[in-house]
Amino acid sequence: MSIILMKDIHKVYKNGKIEVEALKQVNLAINKGEFVAIMGPSGSGKSTLMNILGCLDRATSGYYELDGVDISTLNDIELAKIRNKKIGFVFQSFNLLPKLNALKNVELPMIYAGVGKKERRERAMEALEKVGLLERINHLPNELSGGQKQRVAIARALVNEPSIILADEPTGNLDSVSGEDIMEIFQKLNSDGVTVLVVTHERSIAEHTRRIINFRDGRLIKDEIVEKPLSAAEERERLKKSLIVNVEVAYE
Repeated sequence: MSIILMKDIHKVYKNGKIEVEALKQVNLAINKGEFVAIMGPSGSGKSTLMNILGCLDRATSGYYELDGVDISTLNDIELAKIRNKKIGFVFQSFNLLPKLNALKNVELPMIYAGVGKKERRERAMEALEKVGLLERINHLPNELSGGQKQRVAIARALVNEPSIILADEPTGNLDSVSGEDIMEIFQKLNSDGVTVLVVTHERSIAEHTRRIINFRDGRLIKDEIVEKPLSAAEERERLKKSLIVNVEVAYE
C-alpha cells in the first residue's frame, strides 16, 4: 500500500517575471515500510521534493497523497497537524535547541501535540534508548558529539510515532564512522517497519537503502532497486580497521 503517492507534481518558483521550474511532472509511489534514498546534484529538485513531501511547501499543481490524506485540500493549520503527527524530520544541522538537554529536545514535538508531562518523559526516554543515548539525557547539545546530536534528532523524530521519517543529508556534518552509526539506526528502524526517506548526494550513503530515486533538472530520471544494501555495521567496522592501519603506517 502506498504511503506516498504523487501524480504530475509540478513546482514553479516566481521571482518577478522570472519563473523557475523546480519540479516537472513528477510521478512517484512509495510503499509503507520502504527505505528509499533520493539523490541528485545541486539544483536537481531533490530538496524541493523533500519540502513538498514534508508538507513544508506546496506543489504548484499535481496530486499528493500522504498516508491516505489528500494534501492539496488542506489549509496551513491542517498541514501543521499533519507534519506533527505523520512526519518525523531529521536535518543535516540537527536543529536542536541549545538551552535544552537531550531529553527536553526530544520531548518538544509531544508538547505541540498536547501529550501530558509523564507520558512525554516516558516516550522520550524510550526513543533515546532506541538510539543508544540513555546515558546522555541530561547533556546539552554543546556537550554532545555530532553523531550524538544526530541521534537526539532521530529520537525526536520518532516520539510521535510518525508514518514516515524524512532525513535531509543526515550524515552531511558527520565523519565517516559516525555516519555509519546513523545509517545503522535507520536500517534498524526500517527493519522494524518504519518508512524512511533519505536525501543525500553521496552514492555510498544511498547504497545503504533498498531503493534509489535519482533527480536531475527537476525530473525523476531513474528509479532503481538496491539488490544488496550495504550493512552499516559492517561498513563501520571496515572503516575503523582502515583508520587503525593508516595510523600504524603513519608511525612506522
